Amino acid sequence: MITTSAVVDPTELKHHTGWDLKPEGLCRGDVCIPFQSTGGLVDLADLATRIDAALVHDPAHELWSLGPSAPGGGRFLADSRFPDLTLPDLEGQPFSFSSLLGRKVVMVAWASW
Repeated sequence: MITTSAVVDPTELKHHTGWDLKPEGLCRGDVCIPFQSTGGLVDLADLATRIDAALVHDPAHELWSLGPSAPGGGRFLADSRFPDLTLPDLEGQPFSFSSLLGRKVVMVAWASW
């Protein structure tokens, strides 16, 4: 979920993540976690802690990104740093992503199967 605020409307949260704010807390499917909204809004930092998900903030663009909760208690994203990978470029030459240090990087993976 990507948003412009660290607190979101429960309807937006449900639309993007499936977590539904109910009197008993935040629920998704058969799973409910105790949760109190603040002024009718959901604090993403509180939610991320409770579901063991990563919350990343880009202050330059005022964007927040809530990652999925991790099965087994691990995190998908420990932080927003891109791993140092070296992969072949279009000509087959090695390309190191560390050469992009300081730039925002989006990596898209695709497979035909």
